[in-house]
Amino acid sequence: MDKAVCVLVYPNVRKVGIGLGVTYGRGMITCRKGAEMNGKWSAPAMYTLDTGSLGLQLGTSSTDYVLLIMTQRGADKVLSGKLKLGADASAVAGPSGAKATGFNDPNVDVLTYSQAKGLFAGAALGSASMATDDDMNKELYGKPLDATQIVRDGAAPVPTVGQDLVNFLDKTSPKRIR
Repeated sequence: MDKAVCVLVYPNVRKVGIGLGVTYGRGMITCRKGAEMNGKWSAPAMYTLDTGSLGLQLGTSSTDYVLLIMTQRGADKVLSGKLKLGADASAVAGPSGAKATGFNDPNVDVLTYSQAKGLFAGAALGSASMATDDDMNKELYGKPLDATQIVRDGAAPVPTVGQDLVNFLDKTSPKRIR
C-alpha cells in the first residue's frame, strides 16, 4: 500500500455466462495528492468495469477486486478515461482467498487482488475495460466532474459516503514510500 499511487476498488463485480459471458461492476478510485502523488488520499471518483467474453462458459460469480496502481504513468493512463485490461481465461469455484496477479499491460504497473464467490466454469477470452462513471460522479458531487478533476485537481471535497475509506487509507498509508 505504501508504494501505491492509486487504489481502485470494485466490490461485488458480477459475472454471468451461458456461452456468452458478461461481467459488470461499479467501483471507485482514489489517488495520492500532490505533484509527485505522494501525499494523502484524494476524494474518490466512480468507475465502471465491463467485460464481454465468448467461449465455453457456464455459471455465475461475484468477485471483489482491489487494484493498486504503483506508478504515476499507470495512474495517468487509468485516469485518462478508459483502459482495456486485456484477455482473461478463468475458472472460479467457491470462495477463494485473496490472490495477487500481475497486470497484463506492461506499460501500466498495477497489482490486482481478487476474492471470488460463486460457481463459474469454462475458459473465456474477452477484454475488460475500466472507464470513469461520469453519471455517478455527477450524482455524487452535484456537478459534472471527470476522474482527473476529482482525484488530481482536488475539484471536490471528500463526500460523506467516501470519508471512512479515505480516513482508513490516510491512517494505514499516510504517505508514499518509493
